[in-house]
Amino acid sequence: MTGRGERPDGTVSWRELLAEAEAVLGGRPGGALDARRIVEDVAGATGAELLDVLDDLVTVRGVARFDALVARRRAGEPLQYVLGHWAFRRLDLFVDRRVLIPRPETELVAEIALAEVDRIARSRTPVRVADLGTGSGALALAVASERPVTEVWATDVSDDALAVARANLAALGRSATRVRIGAGSWFAALPADLAGRLDVIVSNPPYVADGDVLDPEVADWEPGLALRAGPRGLDALEVVVAGAGRWLAEDGALVVELAPDQAHVVADLARASGFDAVDVLTDLTGRDRIVRARRGPGGGAVSSAGHDRVEGGPDAAAHR
Repeated sequence: MTGRGERPDGTVSWRELLAEAEAVLGGRPGGALDARRIVEDVAGATGAELLDVLDDLVTVRGVARFDALVARRRAGEPLQYVLGHWAFRRLDLFVDRRVLIPRPETELVAEIALAEVDRIARSRTPVRVADLGTGSGALALAVASERPVTEVWATDVSDDALAVARANLAALGRSATRVRIGAGSWFAALPADLAGRLDVIVSNPPYVADGDVLDPEVADWEPGLALRAGPRGLDALEVVVAGAGRWLAEDGALVVELAPDQAHVVADLARASGFDAVDVLTDLTGRDRIVRARRGPGGGAVSSAGHDRVEGGPDAAAHR
């Protein structure tokens, strides 16, 4: 980039680069924060650490990387792809255009799935979990890393997505020994002998309707296969919900993310598919975002971090 006050040796300070990035990106929402995140990433210093190095001089290689990242963000590429990684709960996941960007609402899906793992672990271990449509592996790897009692399957129909998931699995450490990768469409990716033996099925499937208008940063950059699911956005959800009963153990649970306007339709589908208790859970903004459906005697409604709005089950009346 031009216009920077470089010294005779050709270098600049991190402070100068931060000011430059803020000037270039400041015209877009969140541009100042994006600028700081880029500088933190290139400098290898986050938060208060960056303050300690702001006046240090940047290497030629560092300047070149900074220029490349700012140019990509300026062109509209999502910050998460520009950086090449993003936080998801306790994980720092590798992400690129082959997979969806991990989002806060999906962290809540993980939280609900973990609560189901804990419920089932009181009566037996290991707890068998399947993450259908794993993408980057966010849900599967969060469950495996946070609950040592689990055995986890991570599946996806996209070979590109599974390549990203495998890269994240390789960085997981000891917990990786309890995760298996499966290629295929929904339940077809699972071994047949798991039928009736899974304890938790969790999924963030495609749920955007084909005709829905998306923000350009989503529509132009994130994989359409992981976003869109037919004229109502329900094609994938219908397959997952209708098929889950065959794969779950008697007291197992299904946890799925969806769009707010799909919650009641999917809840009704779960009841029609034989689930004994079906709850609609809200995200941190109060919107319907998750359906949790349980089978068998473990079907009573349970509070999950204050996000429950119960649509069915024996305790439904108390929550209305």
